[in-house]
Amino acid sequence: MKLRLGKIRSLVNCLLLFPVIAALSPTAVHAEEISVTQWGQSLYGLPYAVAMEKGLFKKAGIDITGILSSGGGGTTVRNILASPTPYGEVAVSAALAAQRQGLDVIIVNAGTRSVAEASMVAMPNSGIKSVTDLIGKKVAITSPKGVSEMLLMMVLQQKGIDPNRVTRVASGGYVNGLTMLEHGAVAGAVLIEPLSIIRKDKYTTVYRAGDVLKPMTTSVGITTRKFARESPDKLRAIIAGRRAGVDALYADPAGAAKILQRDFKLSAGDAKQAVDNMIRPKMWSAGNFDHAELERMIDGLRLIGEVSGPVDWNTLIDTDYLPADLKGK
Repeated sequence: MKLRLGKIRSLVNCLLLFPVIAALSPTAVHAEEISVTQWGQSLYGLPYAVAMEKGLFKKAGIDITGILSSGGGGTTVRNILASPTPYGEVAVSAALAAQRQGLDVIIVNAGTRSVAEASMVAMPNSGIKSVTDLIGKKVAITSPKGVSEMLLMMVLQQKGIDPNRVTRVASGGYVNGLTMLEHGAVAGAVLIEPLSIIRKDKYTTVYRAGDVLKPMTTSVGITTRKFARESPDKLRAIIAGRRAGVDALYADPAGAAKILQRDFKLSAGDAKQAVDNMIRPKMWSAGNFDHAELERMIDGLRLIGEVSGPVDWNTLIDTDYLPADLKGK
């Protein structure tokens, strides 16, 4: 009986001590959720999916178990600010808008750096085969002053066409724009991958934005100054885990395509094509900032009236949380 009681006491002591030992363990991590704009709809978030699948966040020191999705813009920023782990990837325009509103946000890493996923499509029998064929026509964008309108205007400008010669109609979404196109309400509609790949047999591609425009920073990682100040190691782990996901993606595109196929519910062929299309232009940044690519995005935002005057990146960007080898790039 004494022996049995001794074993019970030992077991109870172990159970009581386990949480303390776990908390003191340097490898102990707690489950966290972060936000990524258009998660599950666009390819911005693929490095996060790869990093979660391969345990790269855990290896970096944080257990990211879930991604909060949103339609983008201010919704994603609000999700980030309301989260216990206030980090997320948003469009550059959303980060700038948050700063203008006086919100406590800083940019801590670059996200995507290509517009290769964006395109304009038309119906096969429409006769619309080039950008110049859009002159005098109506085309569907997702929303006024959104990225889709900005890229269209940049393409028109690059081709020497006055943007006012193409009428832009807000559809409210990519699928809505395609419905308008199919019913003859517009001559062209903006599109984004992987949707453009899924429906590639239904439309004619008028242009791919990445073939016309130079690389530009399209999304960035943001957080609050408070979180960066109080949880610097956690923030560094998120950025390092994402960076490891980017490296793994480029090292094994086929493996990344399988993850995309499962998470986005795509066919194997469509998932492979989507990844291959973004590998070539190096869509995903390791996290370091490129001033020229940032300024190209600002030039586009000026076209749609989202930015006026210069942007003081020094007050908005903090590189202290990047991996050491990326800080000087």
